[in-house]
Order: sequence, then structure tokens, then C-alpha cells
Amino acid sequence: MTTATALEPALSVRQVLALDRVLAGEPEVVAGAGHLDRSVRWVHVAEAADVGVMLSGGEMVLTTGVLLAGDPDAQAEYIRSLHRAEAAAVVLGLGRAFPTPPDVMRRAAERCGLPMVVLHRPFPFAELTEEVQSRLVRSKFAAVSLSEAVRTALTGLITTGAPLQRMLDEIAGHAACPVVVTNLAHRVLATAGERSAVDDVLRDWERIARQAGGSEGDGWIRAELGGRGERWGRIVLCGYRGDAATGRLLADRAAEALVLHRMLGGSVHTWEEESAQGLLTDLVSGVVPARQLLPRARAAGLPVNRRAFVPLVVRDGDPGQLDRVLRLLGLPGLVAELADGATAVLLSLARDQDAEALAAHFALRLRHETGTRTTVAAASPRTAWDDVPGGLREALHVAEAAADAPPADQDQPVLVRLRDVHLRGLIRLLRDDPNVQSFAERELGGLLCGADAESELLPVLRTYLATGRNKSRTAQLHHVSRPALYRRLEAIEARLGVDLDDFEQAASVHIALLAHDAQQR
Repeated sequence: MTTATALEPALSVRQVLALDRVLAGEPEVVAGAGHLDRSVRWVHVAEAADVGVMLSGGEMVLTTGVLLAGDPDAQAEYIRSLHRAEAAAVVLGLGRAFPTPPDVMRRAAERCGLPMVVLHRPFPFAELTEEVQSRLVRSKFAAVSLSEAVRTALTGLITTGAPLQRMLDEIAGHAACPVVVTNLAHRVLATAGERSAVDDVLRDWERIARQAGGSEGDGWIRAELGGRGERWGRIVLCGYRGDAATGRLLADRAAEALVLHRMLGGSVHTWEEESAQGLLTDLVSGVVPARQLLPRARAAGLPVNRRAFVPLVVRDGDPGQLDRVLRLLGLPGLVAELADGATAVLLSLARDQDAEALAAHFALRLRHETGTRTTVAAASPRTAWDDVPGGLREALHVAEAAADAPPADQDQPVLVRLRDVHLRGLIRLLRDDPNVQSFAERELGGLLCGADAESELLPVLRTYLATGRNKSRTAQLHHVSRPALYRRLEAIEARLGVDLDDFEQAASVHIALLAHDAQQR
């Protein structure tokens, strides 16, 4: 678990020089101008030549240099000692000791990269120390208050079993900027914050994340996620507008809570699975336009430029097992469990690859790995991202239609497409039409109202029609004798008022039965 360090809120040297009280002293940066963003942890007034031994780092040292006048060696050593002590800057008040900026000190400061500022007008150092110290104390109090507020809120969410997204929404609310959780390969697992701001961050995430590296400029603040000596991700505050120390404190508090949330197992899914699930669910639902989901897909590591997308669906599939097969075959894609026991796979292939062959190869390998008659439903490849939602819905439709097949038809091919589900697929599309529902009730009414319909007659009718009215096969599948089957078929014909030997009447009953089964599912 990440450990929050005792971070002191700080002002930068540049911010201190911009204070009204400092501006009254007419400050001039004479050395180290490229290091003005250093943090000032404290302000220290000191005239001692060996002041460096009294510092602990991050101090802005104020001096008149009265003990250094006339001794160039002492002046140079003074600057070097501040550099060794990691002072933030040195401010020299010009006056009797130094009427002009001393070249020896200026050159030494430039070599060390230590900001050196001279004040051209008399300036009471006490006013500067009072101003900066009071600001630092107020900032520290605000940071501590924010830290405790975040800790309390996140602990409460963990206690109630809140999902990861709810945790991140809370963090983003306190940070007032987009929040991103990634794995160590910079793949985005989850985001929170204002949607448009998050999309701006994700639009070119790969380049931005790697370019930013480990730096925390421009409000990009990171905290590592991990436990038991192993890192597995990071949380990033993107464009935090407060001071850096408070941002780091906030990021650390957030990281602590997220690690605890993961350790307690708040979800049966990993964060990677939740990320893919959220993206594919949004694509299928159509609530969010596909174009708006493109940055999320790219940031999640899915190749999207000049690709062919192949939507696949497996009924009752294990997402982890499907993901392993993807990795074994070296196929880029996302895997997610959707509603109603369907698991979706979105393959992303180069356009010159044979999408049909690779989809079939995936289905064969999955059947081999599971050791079962697993059937994969596939939609036709989509070359435009905007067409992916329709492809996913097509694959879901094919999977559902294939699942409606009776036991006699269960020996299906390893890969099923829309052209393979024939009439059953059409009926499933029309199952919610009131006319179709009325038709099914009208055709099957004589069986549906009987107490023994579902237990005996309907299953026999279903198998008889599915086997092409093969009486021998039907009797075999239901483990009854031929005479017993004939009696049941006669009872079915009597209740329905039809002649099952008549092709048109049998076809009408078959269609009605398909519609009834689709509605029941």
C-alpha cells in the first residue's frame, strides 16, 4: 500500500517574489532564473556565514550579507553551502554591505542553479517572513482538512461496499480535475470527472502519459498503487489547479483508499474487467454515441486506427478464459461480461488480416481450451468505429438465436453467423411484435392452456418439428416407443386442430412455437 509522506504545503520562489510586500522591495533575479519554481518550505533570516548547517532544505534565506562583505572566498562558499543544504533561494538586501549585486555570489549561484534575488529598496525582512509563514500555515491547515475530508469520505464508501467508479467520482469531486487510474503499461482502467475534460485527457492519452513520465508539471500528480511490495497501477490527477503539495497529499489519500478497496475485494471483477465491461456495455446500449467512446477505447489499449473490428459473443462464457485465448493467439481485443449471461469479445484486426479466418481460429481454440461444445456468435467485420455498436448487437442477436435451438440442433458449428440462424433469427427479432405474439397464442392456444403442456406435449412437438417431423428420431430423443409417440402426436393435433402431416399447417405451428420460445426466453 502506498504511504502518504509528511508533505508540507509550499509556495514556489516565483510565487513569493510576486507577493505585494516583496514587490515593494523591487526584487531582481540575478542568478538561477530557470529554477524559480522551486518550493519554499520556510523563510529563514540569517547573517551567519555558515548558515547552511542550520538548514534542512527548502528554505528561502534572507540576508544583508554584512558578514560576507570584502571576502570573495566567503561569499562563494556561502552560496555553495546553501546549495549543499538544498535551500530554495537566497535573497540579498542591497545596502551598506553590498550596494550592488556581488559578482562572486552571482556567478557561484548561477553555477549551482540556486535562485539569487536582490532587493533594490530597503525592506523589513520581518514582513516577508510573517507573510510567507502565515500563508504556509494556512495552506497546511487547508491541506490537512482536505486530507481528512477525503479520507473520511472514501472510508465511508469502502465500508458500504461502493464500486470503484463511485470512489473515483468522490476523488474527482475533491480534486476538481479529471482523475485517471491506469495499469503499469499506461492502459486506462477507469476515469472520473467532467466528461468533456476527461475526453480531452484521453484523446491522446498514450502520448501524453508517456511524455509526462514521472514529472508532476502542469498539475499532473501521480500516486502509485500496489501492496506487499508489488506495484500494479497508479492514480493520476490530470491538471490539478491547487498547490502541488496539497495535490500530492490528495493523490496519496486516494491511492491508500483504492488499494484498500481492491484488497477487500469490493467486486467480483478486476478493474481491467470493469473497464472493458463499462466500455462494451455503453457501446451495446447506444446511450453514448460511439464517437464519444473512441478516446476511452484508445486509452484502454485497443488499437482503433485503420482497423477492422469483429464483434463476438459467447453465451455463458468465462471472461478470464476468453481473455487467455486472446493472449495465446496474440489477438488484440477487449473482453467483457454483458447482461443475461453473454460475454462479448471485440477483436481489433489490421484491415489486411483475414477476419473470418481469425474469428474461426479463435472459436476453435476456445472450444479446445474449454473442452466443451462452446459456440461463438460472430457479426460481420466493421471497418468504421461508428458501426461497432450495431455489430455487437448483431452478435448478441445471433448468440441468443443459436441458444434457442432445441437439443436436437445443439451440435452447432464452432462459429455461428447471422446467415446460420435462419428463421429462428428472424423470429427472435420479431418476438416483441404484438402481431407475432397474438399469432403464437392463436396457433398454440390449445396446448398452452393445458396443465400437461409444458411437461409432456410441448416438448414432444418442439422436438418433432425441429427434427423435420422425424418420428423415429423424436421417439428416440424422448425415450418412448413409437406407439406412445403416435398417441402424443394425435393428442397434439386434436388440441391444436391441425394436421401435422400437412406442410403448411406444420410450418405455421413451427413458426408459432419458435415465437413462443423466443418470448419465454
